[in-house]
Amino acid sequence: MSNASQDQAWPDLSELNRQEWAQALRELVEQHGEYLDLDDDHHVIQMGEGERLLVTFESAHDIRNGQEDALPIGLKMAQTLNVAVITVMCQRPTWFRAPTVFAFFDALTDDGVFDSFEHVAFFGTGLGGYAAAAFSVSAPGCDVVAVSPQATLDPRVAEWDPRFASARRFSWTDRYGFAPEMAEATRHTLVLYNPEDDLEAMHVSLFARDGITRFRCRHMGRDVTGALDDMRILNDTLRLALAGVLGEASFARLYRKRRDYAPYLRALLTETEDQDRPKLTSWLAESVLQRKNMPRMRRALERVQKAAEASAEASEAAE
Repeated sequence: MSNASQDQAWPDLSELNRQEWAQALRELVEQHGEYLDLDDDHHVIQMGEGERLLVTFESAHDIRNGQEDALPIGLKMAQTLNVAVITVMCQRPTWFRAPTVFAFFDALTDDGVFDSFEHVAFFGTGLGGYAAAAFSVSAPGCDVVAVSPQATLDPRVAEWDPRFASARRFSWTDRYGFAPEMAEATRHTLVLYNPEDDLEAMHVSLFARDGITRFRCRHMGRDVTGALDDMRILNDTLRLALAGVLGEASFARLYRKRRDYAPYLRALLTETEDQDRPKLTSWLAESVLQRKNMPRMRRALERVQKAAEASAEASEAAE
């Protein structure tokens, strides 16, 4: 692997069409590392140097539509965290259930690649979260950060999930199959999810195993990883995982930053108002306004106060 310069300014590929983006990404990676084609659907980016290795699983769709600069998270982490990175990328939603991907991780294990690093961490979101947990078995003792992962799409286990019907044609019972079971070999696996999504929560319930922490990220919307990045705690979360010290308590300390994250606070306010709980609305608004200026919180507090005054006046008039 090659080391990307610490002051490297990555280009923005977000304005390119799909073909242009694929070519530009390949050329960019080859300037600083290695770009490997496993097959038509799966590619590997290897970049960076260091005593620690981050393995990420990402889809081309999520990179182009979820990243502001249309660059893989792994590529940027090689520079940000100053570590070696392997990013496995899929062109379509395969959940990385392909013999070529299996063979790639078999080779890493057989060649002792994981053993050559002080610590290894796996990361992914959605189908990448599934893969991060599933392929972690190839590096026993590693750490995993899996965001909104599926546990399996085997219809005999997850027939209640209708979202990914086309994925049922993949084999889910052979090697690297059931993600919760594969993750049992990790030092620690942190599963982050939004419990307000019922199907997501049902998948995460299957991760109820020793060594796996399931952490509820309420009011973070459908893109929990994006919210963590917006709060500036994604990098720190992966840094802790790479140091082998990530756990429920250490992540909870990072997650306190949600107290100043406007989308979270707005969602919390909406919930208290929808539930018609004026005292909670008042406490929330007063707490937030002590720390930051949020006009919506101020207006909510004023509404609660006016309603309380009107109620008091009505009670006096009735007497």
